[in-house]
Amino acid sequence: MDNPVVHLHLVSDATGETVRTLGRACVSQFDGIAVREHFWVLVRNTDQLLGVIEGIRATPGVVLATVVNDQLRHLLEVACREAGAPFVSLLDEPVMAISEWAGRPAHHRPGRRQRLDDRYFDRIDAMQFTMVHDDGQMSDDLNEADIVVIGVSRSSKTPTCIYLANLGYKAANVPFVPEVPLPDQVMQLTRPLVVGLTVDPGRLVQVRRNRLRTLHEQRETDYVDLDRVRTEVAASRRLFSEKGWPSIDVTRRSIEETAAGIIRLLEERAHGSAAR
Repeated sequence: MDNPVVHLHLVSDATGETVRTLGRACVSQFDGIAVREHFWVLVRNTDQLLGVIEGIRATPGVVLATVVNDQLRHLLEVACREAGAPFVSLLDEPVMAISEWAGRPAHHRPGRRQRLDDRYFDRIDAMQFTMVHDDGQMSDDLNEADIVVIGVSRSSKTPTCIYLANLGYKAANVPFVPEVPLPDQVMQLTRPLVVGLTVDPGRLVQVRRNRLRTLHEQRETDYVDLDRVRTEVAASRRLFSEKGWPSIDVTRRSIEETAAGIIRLLEERAHGSAAR
């Protein structure tokens, strides 16, 4: 008999690290089940929540949430009840317990440690893949990636990909240089999600200047010329639009937030493909 498939919806109003960790700790308590994880992160308003609810209705399963907004949490709970999907708000019980015990620490029985299973080795494979596909290297097998990130120099491509790899995604990054065409392999990708990173030109100049200072480089070059950088960023945005690649403005985002946004795009694409 095949292992039953459990759809596990992990919903967070932040980057999802807490619900991801707790969800996987819970799953590690079971043998003989196949888990399909659905990540819904940065859910902070009703429109975003409606997208989550639509996904839960399409593939009902267990819903674990770390959503602190009472209204959003209530709407999610009601929707789960209507869909027949078990709903657990992971923050409620700990908060209640701390309150009831007046700040005394609660002593819980340690859970079973997670084993070195396929997921662990997938993370190792993802890290290795990402490291050898940094900055446009090894483009011949880019179609094996889960995510390909494209952006101008100093747009946080590498740290974002490393963060994604640590979560188990094979992420490669390719630099965008206006005068240099992207490799044919990139332009013909079919399997990976291709995401462009954009950034405010003024902020990008500051980042690049700081980088040059660390290298003890004092000369003024096109690399930090504001007009040149504006042209460079505009050209990258134009390419993303022409190719239909989604883009994320990283100007005011942390690496974690950028990665969470990419994961959300990946989930949206997966649900869109399943609906067709």
